[in-house]
Amino acid sequence: MTRRVLVTGHRGYIGAVLVPLLVDRGHDVTGCDTGLFDACTFAEDPVQVPNIGRDIRLLAREDLEGFDDVIHLAGLSNDPLGSFRPAVTFAINCDAAVRLAALSREAGVTRFLFASTCSIYGAAGEDWLTEDAPANPVTPYAVSKYRAEAGIAALAGDDFSPVYLRAGTVYGLSPRIRFDLVLNNLAAWTAATGKVFLKSDGSAWRPMMHVADVAGAYVHLLELPRTLVHDTVFNIGRTAQNYRVRELAERVVAQHRGARIVVAPDAVADRRNYRVSCERFERLLPGSMAARTPDDGARELLDALARRPLPVEAFEGAAFSRIAHLRQLVDDGVLDAGLARVPAPPVVQSA
Repeated sequence: MTRRVLVTGHRGYIGAVLVPLLVDRGHDVTGCDTGLFDACTFAEDPVQVPNIGRDIRLLAREDLEGFDDVIHLAGLSNDPLGSFRPAVTFAINCDAAVRLAALSREAGVTRFLFASTCSIYGAAGEDWLTEDAPANPVTPYAVSKYRAEAGIAALAGDDFSPVYLRAGTVYGLSPRIRFDLVLNNLAAWTAATGKVFLKSDGSAWRPMMHVADVAGAYVHLLELPRTLVHDTVFNIGRTAQNYRVRELAERVVAQHRGARIVVAPDAVADRRNYRVSCERFERLLPGSMAARTPDDGARELLDALARRPLPVEAFEGAAFSRIAHLRQLVDDGVLDAGLARVPAPPVVQSA
């Protein structure tokens, strides 16, 4: 059944892959994105949809009326970016997300898919973690997402059905690619230098999922019956796709002849260390879904970077690292201290 869907952050890393899937499924899609990362474009978007070009903090109930569903991706995404301006991270990732959910409920939206994160498990060690495991967030980003889950859950009811998608570490190609994500970064260093550069000691666990499979998970959970997903948290991925970061580096080496692993001189163990069980999500999966592996992702990324080579300063700089990009926008006066767009000065007409 065709649904009218609003996707916030639809021009971001995941959103740019998700929108074509929704359109292919026959849904009527509108985006909400201020275009902060449009300059971080690796390939053109295959599908353009109408856009409410407004900061999510400024959305009104009227903006949400007529939509059946909201997929809320927009926010400051990943731990380093969340630590850039912690107070702003909480304002965007938590306060604005809960406000958006409340406005959505008031406007008659029936399903609200919230982009949460497995980072809320934080410093968890070696244990396998289900959705019922205690949270142990160690960064502002993770805390903001965990608090947002609780705030949105308080709004759940017969007429409003939130779903919480705790994705692991995402990888793979997107029109708005990020090279500040671990596998993407390892592949980029390898393509540019022949060295798989580890910035930590590589001992931490990470659940991994390809960006196209994450996008597919949103579509799947959007279309499933309410009884299967209402007010439910899902670890998004495959239980078998948990890896130590060092293992990911070895998989990249296997895809690039002559590559070797180099560990940064100041590398230490990452406090963020968790491996998760995705059995709850897997029980709802079609057999062919979420089947890509980091080996597939490494090949895909290395092939793409062979066609479009990038020097280190490009993928580590403002073009493809989100925190570097936002810092540049603040330095250039495009964004204010609260990471809101600075209004353009009025055009003075000559007499």
